[in-house]
Formats: sequence, C-alpha cells, structure tokens
Amino acid sequence: MKYLKIGLLSLIAFFTVVNIANCQSEQEAISKTDVKVAAKKKKKKKKVKLPDIDLSHWKVTLPVLNEKGKPYEIEPPEIFDFATNEVAKPYMYIDSTRGAIVFHAMPTASKTRNTKYTRSELREQMEPGNNNTNWTFADGAYMKGKIAMVETTKDSEGKYHRTIIMQIHGRLTNEQRDLIGEDDNNAPPILKIYWDNGKIRVKTKELKNLKASDTEILHEDAWGNDEGFNFEQEVGFRKFTLEVRVSKGKMVIVLNNNEYKVYENIHIRKWGIFENYFKAGNYFQSRDKGAFSKVRFYELEVKH
Repeated sequence: MKYLKIGLLSLIAFFTVVNIANCQSEQEAISKTDVKVAAKKKKKKKKVKLPDIDLSHWKVTLPVLNEKGKPYEIEPPEIFDFATNEVAKPYMYIDSTRGAIVFHAMPTASKTRNTKYTRSELREQMEPGNNNTNWTFADGAYMKGKIAMVETTKDSEGKYHRTIIMQIHGRLTNEQRDLIGEDDNNAPPILKIYWDNGKIRVKTKELKNLKASDTEILHEDAWGNDEGFNFEQEVGFRKFTLEVRVSKGKMVIVLNNNEYKVYENIHIRKWGIFENYFKAGNYFQSRDKGAFSKVRFYELEVKH
C-alpha cells in the first residue's frame, strides 16, 4: 500500500511537471506567435511610404470639368487633402507602396485655353492661391523631380503616347497684357520636357525675328518652336531624375545627373522680358480614343 501511494504520488508529480512544461511550451508558442504577428504588422507599417513633395506652392489642374464648365482646379490649402477629394481621386492619388503621387490623364472634354489636350498637372504658385506672383530668369529658379512613367498606351504606329512631364511657362504681367491688347496673361512655354516613347525630349522657343522690339516679342506669334533635343539615355519605365536650372540668360536641363542640355543664346536672353512659373505632372499629348498615361512623382523640389 505504501509503495502504491508513492507510485501514485510520483505519477501525479510526473503529470504535473509534464502539464507545466506543456503550459510553458504553449505560452512560449503563443508568445512567439505574438512576436511574429507584431513583427508582420511592423513590417507592413514600414511599407507605407509617402511622397517627398510639399504642395504648399502648387495648384493642380485635372482632366475633368467643374460646375462652370472649366477644368477642375485645386489650390492651397485644399490641395493638401487631395487624397480624400472624390473628384481628384481618379486623376491624382498617392501610391503608398512606392511613396509617390500618380498623375493620371486621358482625353476628356476638359481642355485648358489654347490647347486641345488634357492634363493632370501641377502649376507653381509662389504665393499660395495667387497666380500673379511669378519669377524671371534674372531672379533665378530651380526645379528637381524624381519621376517614372507607370504606364501609357500606344498609337496606331505602335509607339507609346507621349506626355509633357515638366514645363516652364511664360506669363505676361498685367501691364504687358494691356500694352499689347490681350485679354489674358498667357505667354508661350519656354520649356517643355516630354516623356517620348521611353526617352526624354526637350523643346524650347526661338524668336522668329531677332530685330523685333521689346513690345513685339510679347506677342505669342513672335516665337516659334526649336527643332528639339533628345537625351541619349533611354529611361523607359524606370525611375529617373530631372533638374531644371535657370539663371539670367541661361537654362540647363539635367537627366540623371550625367547628361546635360545647356541653352545660353540670344533667344534665352530675349526671353528675360517675361515672367515664368514651373509646371510638373502629366500633360497628355493624345486625343486617341481610349488613350491614357500614368506618371509617378516620387520627389518634387523647387527653389528660388
């Protein structure tokens, strides 16, 4: 009987130890699972990225009409909440896995004045909410963007549709506008940078008559297009950087910090008469049915 009691006590002790060990193992397993779950959550949180773009001095024009039948625009401070704006969502939205803003454009009824194309594009405002404060080449200006073409359609010849991703647009002062009898402040763009079938193409303006007076060169038809310039490197659908450096009588375009195009001539010097502003985004250059493009901006920086 004595041995039986000892045996039972030993058996109870054995099962107690086993039970404690099992509980400890279960607790360790639960603890490890919690750690793994927490790690996964932490890992997922790390994947959320935001673009390095300050929208304080930009307004956006979208390829959709507002209630007045004009292209829909969002200025500061409303532009800060573009990600929750139901009108903007299809055309300007955050890609949080890559840390970029996507600009989506396609042919619609929404066209800005003097153009047949539509855009999802930012327009610089040196003074937020005001288009009347701009800069000259003598003031100096700098813009840098980190960009990638997301996707775009092809034309009937099998070439990708092109789009303008950066611009410097000219602007008449109110005095210049009144002097030449115009009804708006629009002046030609001195710079257009295209994503063109996987390459970067640059276009600028040239004065048709170098002997034209300071008043005559204020007219848009005084300026023509140059023959254009293609950078050698093909960017395709990869990420790339573009810089635009402006100073008195000079304009420099830089691709990926290793290819340069310098404009320093009589045309650029004459252009100094105009005010200017930067533009960046997706100014889509096609009216083909079903055509579209999406452009990612990871970074966008402007200095004066």
